Amino acid sequence: MDAVHRAALPAPRPQPHAEAETAVIDLSVVIPAYNEEQRLRPGMDEVCRYLRTTGRRWELIVVDDGSTDRTAEVAAEAAAAEPRIRLLRAPANRGKGHAVRIGIRASRGRRVLFCDADAATPIEELAQLHDRLDDGYAAAIGSRARPGARIEVRQHALRELLGKAGNRLIQAVAVPGIRDTQCGFKLFDGDKARRAFALARTDGWGFDVEILRIFHANGWPIAEVPVRWSHQPGSKVGPFDYAKVLAEIVRVRLRGETRTK
Repeated sequence: MDAVHRAALPAPRPQPHAEAETAVIDLSVVIPAYNEEQRLRPGMDEVCRYLRTTGRRWELIVVDDGSTDRTAEVAAEAAAAEPRIRLLRAPANRGKGHAVRIGIRASRGRRVLFCDADAATPIEELAQLHDRLDDGYAAAIGSRARPGARIEVRQHALRELLGKAGNRLIQAVAVPGIRDTQCGFKLFDGDKARRAFALARTDGWGFDVEILRIFHANGWPIAEVPVRWSHQPGSKVGPFDYAKVLAEIVRVRLRGETRTK
């Protein structure tokens, strides 16, 4: 199959024969990318180098969210050299949540990680997330707010203040007990993730909160795991994007039903 596929939601639901494919892949890694031609290849290379040492069967799915630069070409070049890389392309930019949803719904792994193109959380942190799923959790999410987290390069003070205030509001409104919903490093049970993302509708930054609410509503336990994290130049998240997240959360709550069928 060609390494480059075009994809747009709604993605087709997995067919019965796909479950057999799922069993042969241990881990899918999904990287959403929008205008990331400079940062994407180093991040992909780090992920691939690590995965090759794990002994797991894996795939890396890059979702180009309607980029206007060479993001798709960069990913395609990597896929030409590594057959376990797949590139999915959305026809237009709709947001990180939309891109992650495409990637996870197309994944085949028994476990699915999504991480950011900038590698703000080193891929080596994945090992401790795997440990929590081994303990019986359905999701293990990286956290910059739990004791033991290491912030190696901090954000600007204003961004950090707004982020902390936004997280407190998110806890109060949507996901009590989770201190950091927005860290872009989350590992899920693959089948549960595909069911959750089939229900999700949030295209923007608030998609993490919607997914965590779906896991809560279905009684699927979530572990919040302290990780290493470094602010990376070129971040797409603006200092006031938490206001957009809160608006998206209101829409999520108004939609109501978050249990899978």
